[in-house]
Amino acid sequence: MPAHAPLVPAQLAFAANGTPYSAQFDDIYHSSDGGLGQARHVFLAGNDLPRRWQGQPRFTILETGFGLGLNFLATWAAWREDPQRAARLDFISVEKHPFGAADLAALHRRWPEFAELSATLLAQWPVLVPGFHRLYLDNGTVCLTLLLGDAQHMLRQLLAQVDAIYLDGFAPDKNPELWCAPVFKALARLAKPGATLATYTVAAAVRDGLDRVGFRTEKRPGFGRKREMLAGRFAQTHPSPSHRGRGENKAIVIGGGLAGCAVSERLAARGWQVSLIERHAAPAQEASGNLAGIVRPMLSLDDNIASRLSRACFLFALNHWRTLQAEGLPLKWFPQGVLQLARDPAHEALQREIIAARRFPSEFVRWLDAAEAGALIDWPVPLGAWLFPQGGHANPPSLCRAYLARFPDRIERHFAQEALSLEHGETGWRVLDEHGQALARAETVVLASGAEARRFGQSQHLPIRRIRGQVSHIAEGTLPSLPMALTREGYATPALDGWHCAGASYELEENPALCATSSEGNLLRLEQMLPGSTQGMDAAGLDGRVALRAVAPDRLPLAGALPDPTAQLDPHRARLADLPRLPGLYALLGLGSRGLVWHALAAERIAAQIAGDPLPLEKDLLDAIDPARFLLRARRRGKA
Repeated sequence: MPAHAPLVPAQLAFAANGTPYSAQFDDIYHSSDGGLGQARHVFLAGNDLPRRWQGQPRFTILETGFGLGLNFLATWAAWREDPQRAARLDFISVEKHPFGAADLAALHRRWPEFAELSATLLAQWPVLVPGFHRLYLDNGTVCLTLLLGDAQHMLRQLLAQVDAIYLDGFAPDKNPELWCAPVFKALARLAKPGATLATYTVAAAVRDGLDRVGFRTEKRPGFGRKREMLAGRFAQTHPSPSHRGRGENKAIVIGGGLAGCAVSERLAARGWQVSLIERHAAPAQEASGNLAGIVRPMLSLDDNIASRLSRACFLFALNHWRTLQAEGLPLKWFPQGVLQLARDPAHEALQREIIAARRFPSEFVRWLDAAEAGALIDWPVPLGAWLFPQGGHANPPSLCRAYLARFPDRIERHFAQEALSLEHGETGWRVLDEHGQALARAETVVLASGAEARRFGQSQHLPIRRIRGQVSHIAEGTLPSLPMALTREGYATPALDGWHCAGASYELEENPALCATSSEGNLLRLEQMLPGSTQGMDAAGLDGRVALRAVAPDRLPLAGALPDPTAQLDPHRARLADLPRLPGLYALLGLGSRGLVWHALAAERIAAQIAGDPLPLEKDLLDAIDPARFLLRARRRGKA
C-alpha cells in the first residue's frame, strides 16, 4: 500500500460576493444563496431527515466533502433538537483539503446559532495529517469520523454500513475525481439496503453513474436559484454483517491491564454491561504497572503501516485522555512533549529527510538541530532531534483506574479471580475457573490478558511471546530537571512521584527479578541521551521494575475477532475477511513495549466491531492488526 500523500490544507478565501471560495478547485463551498439553507434543503430534507433517524439505536451518515463543516453542524443541531432522535449519530466525512482550526473558527462565525457546537468541534479538531480521525461529541452520543485524504482511496479503506449519503464535493466539472465510477462503487458497497442519497447536482454523468451501481434517483426542486437537485435510494441488496451480542449487550473482558480496562471502558461507553475478570486483586499489576511510559508516534520515510497505525493511535489517545481529564478522572498524563534524539549522523540526516518529505505540521512534529534541542532541555546534546510537542509521558495504572471509574455502574469487577478456560454453547460463552466453575457468562468475550491468553484452547495458535523489560528508577534531583521526556534507543522521563524512569531493556527471557546487567544497559542508554548525567551512579544500587510484555512476531498488536483454527479454506485464494471467526470471541493482545500508544484506539476498534459501528481505522491497518493474520500466513506456508 503506497504512503498517503502529505495533506495540503485549504486556504481561506472568498468570492466577490463573500461566499467562501476554493482556489484549488476554482469553485465556491456552498450556494451563494446561503450555505445553511442549502444544507437543510438539499442534504437533510433530501435524505428525509430527521424523520428517518427517529427511534433508531444508531444512524450513520456519509459525506463526500467536509469543507466548512456546515452540513455536519446543521445535522448535529437538527439531531440535538429532535426528541425522537437516534440514540447515536455517526457522521463520516471525507476531505482532501481540510481547513485548519483557526480558519474554521473564522468561517463558523457567519452562523452564530452554531457557536456552541463549533466551539465543541474545534476544541477537538485534529492535527492535519492523513488518515482517519475519530472525534466523540455530546458525551459520546455523536461520533464524527474524518477521513483526511483522497476520497477514492479513503472510501476504499472504509468499513461501515451507512443510512444516508451527502454527496457534496465541488462541482463535477471542477472536481471530476469525486464524481466518478470508483466513488460511486464505494458508495454502493457502503450503503445499507434502502439507504438514501442527496446532492445539489443533477448532471447526467452523476445520475447515470449512480444508477449503474444501484441507486434509483429522481430530480427534486433545488435550493435558491438552482432549479433542481437529486435525491436517491439504494435499491440493491447485499448481506449486512451480523454482530454478536447486540441482543443482550453484555460482554466479558479477561485481563485488567491497559488493554482490558480500555476495552471495558469503550464498551461501557456504548451502553454495554461488562464483567472484567482479573487474576490479581487490583488492575495494572503486570506489564501495565510501570510508573511511567513514553507516548509518541513512530515516523518513517515511506510512511509504512507501523507509522500510520502509531500516528492514528497516538492522536486518538491524546483526544481520549483530554476528554477523561476534562471529566475530572484520575489519570496521570503529562503532555509536556517528547524529544527523540538522533542516534548518529546518518539517523540525524534521516530525521531531516523525513520531515522534508512528509511535510507534517509543526504541531505534530518538527526537527531541531543540536543547539536547539540542547537549549530546550538545558543540557548539551551531540545531535539534532525530533520534537513531538503533543507527546508526553503517562502513568499506566492511573489510566486503568480512570477507564474503570468512568462508567462504574456498567463495569462489574471480578478481581482476584483467575479465568482458566472457555466453553461455548447455545447461550454463548462461559468463563471457567480452576474448579470448572463459571465466573461469568455472555455471548461476547474479549481476551486481553497478554501472553496468558494462550492458556485458552481457542487462542493457543497465536504466536505471542514474553519479552522482559526492566525499567530503572532514579531519584528526583539525581538527574537534570527534564522539562519533557527523552528517547533514543532508550528513554527517560521527568520525575513522577519522586522518580525518573530510565529504560527499558528488551530481553528474550522471563526472569522477574531485577538484574544489575539490565540496569547497566539502562544507564548506558541514559548516558547516550544526556552525556555526563550518569557519573557516579552505581547500576547495582538502582531500584526499578521488571515487566514481561506480550509481543507478536511483527511487533504489531492483535486486535479483532479471533479466527476459527479448525476452519477449512483455500489459503491461497482466501483473504483475511474470508476466514471464519469464533462466534463472539475477540482479542486485544500483543501490545508489547508500545502499549501506551496502541491500546486506546485498538480498544475502540474492538468495541466498534462488537457493537456494529463504523470502524475507526483504514482497512489495510485493520488487516495489519487482525489476529487471524498469523493463521492465514501459516496456512499459506503449509504449517497449520
